[in-house]
Amino acid sequence: MELISLGYRTDIGLLQVGGSEVEDRGDHLVVRSRHNPTHWWGNFLMLAQVPTPEASPTWLDRFAVEFPAAKHVTLGFDGIDGGVEELRWFADRGFNAEAQTVMTATAVRAPNRPNTDAVYRTLESDADWAHSVELRMRCDAQDHPEPSHRAYVTAKTQTNRELAEAGHGKWFGAFLEHRLVAQMGLFTAGPELARFQTVQTDPEYRRRGIAGSLVHYVSRYGFDKLAARTLVMVADPNYFAIDLYRAVGFEPTESQLQIERTGA
Repeated sequence: MELISLGYRTDIGLLQVGGSEVEDRGDHLVVRSRHNPTHWWGNFLMLAQVPTPEASPTWLDRFAVEFPAAKHVTLGFDGIDGGVEELRWFADRGFNAEAQTVMTATAVRAPNRPNTDAVYRTLESDADWAHSVELRMRCDAQDHPEPSHRAYVTAKTQTNRELAEAGHGKWFGAFLEHRLVAQMGLFTAGPELARFQTVQTDPEYRRRGIAGSLVHYVSRYGFDKLAARTLVMVADPNYFAIDLYRAVGFEPTESQLQIERTGA
């Protein structure tokens, strides 16, 4: 199965580099991350297209067969356009249906109000990476209050560190008085492609121009050091951060359809 979605192509490419397995079943892919079984979007089925309502229950059964111990259900659908209305069958049955926006940039510009108070640099030390875990826990606290979320975050952070130390890219942070207040990664994800990962800002430090300044800083690294010609980022179209990405030069390119349910 050959993916046409730039978002999913870079998603799965990075998962593979990080140790995930991808099995091609012809009309779908099975993506499996044995090193992090609680990573919802590291353990999912990637379908060639949105199934018909009649065929949809079959895919839920297939997911259950592939991931019998999973407490979640995650299905991705290949394509470059479409909206959540195509996922109505799943939404009507309690699934979270999303049409994420895939954004790309071939050049970037500095934000209108850059933040010059923060220090922007790569994460290097054990302490830096420990702070990365804690920042993600703070950012995810509202949507994922359960204690078990830390196991996923810790394993994902370790994968991020291994990717960076293996030379596939870097993980970056914005620091104010030695406190990590924003973070993101950028990794090579294909010929002349680089993909952003986990753009996050501490809730206490948002709307200060920090994230935009860090995105610009990291983008320059992608062009200058990774030799990327296209930078890829996936954003929630209903979240204010999408305007931040536009401000530094990213534009909507595709729509990425997916459904998920936790506690399944």
